[in-house]
Amino acid sequence: MSGAEEAGGGGPAAGPAGVVPAGAGVGAGAGVGAGAGAAAGPAAALGEAAGPGLPDEAGLAGARQLQEAAGDPDAPPKKRLRAAEAAEAAAAAAAAGSGKLEERLYSVLCCTVCLDLPKASVYQCTNGHLMCAGCFIHLLADARLKEEQATCPNCRCEISKSLCCRNLAVEKAVSELPSECGFCLCQFPRSLLERHQKEECQDRVTQCKYKRIGCPWHGPFHELTVHEAACAHPTKTGNELMEILDEMDQSHRREMQLYNSIFSLLSFEKIGYTEVQFRPYRTDDFITRLYYETPRFTVLNQTWVLKARVNDSERNPNLSCKRTLSFQLLLKSKATAPLECSFLLLKGPYDDVKISPVIYHFVFTNESNETDYVPLPIVDSVECNKLLAAKNINLRLFLFQIQK
Repeated sequence: MSGAEEAGGGGPAAGPAGVVPAGAGVGAGAGVGAGAGAAAGPAAALGEAAGPGLPDEAGLAGARQLQEAAGDPDAPPKKRLRAAEAAEAAAAAAAAGSGKLEERLYSVLCCTVCLDLPKASVYQCTNGHLMCAGCFIHLLADARLKEEQATCPNCRCEISKSLCCRNLAVEKAVSELPSECGFCLCQFPRSLLERHQKEECQDRVTQCKYKRIGCPWHGPFHELTVHEAACAHPTKTGNELMEILDEMDQSHRREMQLYNSIFSLLSFEKIGYTEVQFRPYRTDDFITRLYYETPRFTVLNQTWVLKARVNDSERNPNLSCKRTLSFQLLLKSKATAPLECSFLLLKGPYDDVKISPVIYHFVFTNESNETDYVPLPIVDSVECNKLLAAKNINLRLFLFQIQK
């Protein structure tokens, strides 16, 4: 060790208190600065945070200076090493602070019912408590089934579609929060995550392009090219493919049968349709049950009524996760002759509920003037909850009279 280094090393001890000798500027400054940084840890490198978990500008500037010192080729080796360690600690502390902020935002912006971040619309009660669209609709549907006023789970204030409103600021904030891709485990803003998982992620699950001829392969996208090059299904004989093609033909045949039936009905002489509004009522039983009924309406010069019930009138449909609706058509006017009809219910012009078209047939007479309850072909329970949460259910009925 040289004399200058010895003088530098002993400078702080020999000089007056609080004064660093001029000759000890590099050696002592580096030793004391790095030692203090290592002893104080990431908090000293970053400085005091402006808020919990959020570093201030001075702390970020200190971290940048440490990174510059670590990359300075003229600095002594020990100084570069200690500066690099301090810079890594500062970066880790900054990342930890940011993570804590995100965790706090998760707890602030989550739905008060399911405690998860909303994926679409966010509703709030009159006191500002947040609910995701699915839970909000579910609360309204449960209240309808139990004949109660829906309330906020936090403050018990009344909630309804007219009392609650969407919170666009929270929706935008949630869309910018990072979320982890379920395939590659990388972090993306929630607004970009769906596109990444569907189109960009190299680990997303995909299928072989020969799945239509029976290839069952599922795997990550980055292995698709290798699999398709080695897939054995393109080399199969026609006899081996016949069974697969028969299954495809049966599925296609069912779809074509439905469409052909609809087009055939549209060629009938007597066709009628009307908008129907199902209104909620309660039975007179000791344990009342919810049912729906429309006002009387006229189609094809006849008077009709539609009725509907939830889960085939089971005792406590509000305790069931799976919910269905079934309906029946009643002829209220006198029939002078048997009236053979086909009918189907579809969604109304201003609703977004998903209903699959199913055609039902019945012959109405004075003795048999109402159909059995038939399923309303709703896609799933979520769509059923949408209908139950509404004040009324608005659908469109088509009636086709079959001429003898």
